[in-house]
Amino acid sequence: MSIAVLVLLAVVTVAGAALTPRSDRRRSPAGALFLVSVLAVAAALAWRTGRLSDEVETLGVVLAVTAAALGGGPVTTAVLRAADPDRGPDRRRASDPEVLRGGTWIGVLERTAVAAVVLAQYKEGLPVLVAVKGLGRFNELKAPVAAERFIIGTLASGLWALACVGVSVLLHS
Repeated sequence: MSIAVLVLLAVVTVAGAALTPRSDRRRSPAGALFLVSVLAVAAALAWRTGRLSDEVETLGVVLAVTAAALGGGPVTTAVLRAADPDRGPDRRRASDPEVLRGGTWIGVLERTAVAAVVLAQYKEGLPVLVAVKGLGRFNELKAPVAAERFIIGTLASGLWALACVGVSVLLHS
């Protein structure tokens, strides 16, 4: 079962990397639902897996971090679209990629950092990451739509990273 978990984490990584460049233009949440489903199956299998070798555990950690980094873009974009209360064509929306530009790369770095901080068991690191991200976007967050996108995107991105790391933790137990 451990090999199946590793393969599923690799699928999440590759599919996430393939879907991320198109996630801002995509209207369907199908890609995000696929990624969430595959990760859920990986978690269920990891939960049932027995003791593993150190090499398999290390590979699980590496794949969980890469799945967190690369798979979170489509999921976060789908959450932003689902949470968008104003779908009118004439207003800027929280799901508009032009609001808080550069979010794709920031999200990859954020999810990588969240995964690393949690795996290192450095609990003080999470608030520091959010604070640094907020300081970097301080001037842009004055607009209500930008603040909404920041909060929703940060939470969705962080929860995805935690879910990926959770699969790795389940492999270790």
